[in-house]
Amino acid sequence: MKKLFPLLLIVAVAFAFSCNRQGNKPHNDTPTSGVVIISADETFAPVLDQEINIFEYQYPEASIIPIYTSEVEALNLLVTDSVRMAVATRDLTEEEKNILWHKQLIPRSVHIATDGMALIINKKNTDSLLTVQQLKDIFTGKITSWKQINPKSKIKDFSVVFDDKNSSTVRFTIDSICGGEPLATENLYAQGGNEKVIDYVAETPGAIGIIGASWIGNKSDSTNLSFSERVRVVGLSRESFANPANSYKPYQAYIAQELYPLTRKIYMINTASRMGLVRAFSAFTASHKGQQIILKSGMMPATQYVRIVSIKDE
Repeated sequence: MKKLFPLLLIVAVAFAFSCNRQGNKPHNDTPTSGVVIISADETFAPVLDQEINIFEYQYPEASIIPIYTSEVEALNLLVTDSVRMAVATRDLTEEEKNILWHKQLIPRSVHIATDGMALIINKKNTDSLLTVQQLKDIFTGKITSWKQINPKSKIKDFSVVFDDKNSSTVRFTIDSICGGEPLATENLYAQGGNEKVIDYVAETPGAIGIIGASWIGNKSDSTNLSFSERVRVVGLSRESFANPANSYKPYQAYIAQELYPLTRKIYMINTASRMGLVRAFSAFTASHKGQQIILKSGMMPATQYVRIVSIKDE
């Protein structure tokens, strides 16, 4: 894969693609060959990289170059016709669709997966069970200390970390957790990427981060039944008091059964007018093979049948 391009070069190529399309010049890609640039929320880099790797291995003459950025920018690149595909956690608004229709571009949205949003804390922090209400109070600034959650806590400093101020994670937090209330103005930080969120939480005892579950999967565990050993994953409860019996972590089974409270759909949105490389890649991601990649990533595939087996220790 050709992913080591400097960002400026990628943007320049994307602009060239845009000019090429707007100038009505012939397309130079087919369903199995050519070069296309797509944009995506950086949250989905781990699974999207896998999809691209397998697709390019299957079609050696095809090259898909992803621009990983904030969700806002990823969709802006699509709406301004700088890329033909964007990966995001929401569909286009009517206003965005109208802009594309005026450019004689028809957007097509495909639900490819459901993601769990994970809450991570430092390994030294043992307060790993929270209610959804406590989480809302943390993000809106009503809770500013771990001692408000557990009076016996030995951790003093408190901080909340996100990946990017324009990311889908922030939008999800405001819309789905805070109910539209604004985020706190103190002790809240954007780290500039999901890996940096993990690094910060792993190094900061009082930190709590919110991140896509696919980023903290244990890569050595093919069953997706464990998480990264660098951080501790919080169990969440919809009840008024959290305990081990009513709290859930973002495992696939709990996402599938809608027991885990923080989930969101992932969409591939494309504006390709013909069956070229963009639409072929979208079809591949929605196919059995593409959905298997999503399943192994820890997310819930949109179309792949998932079997849940309950195992009891005797």
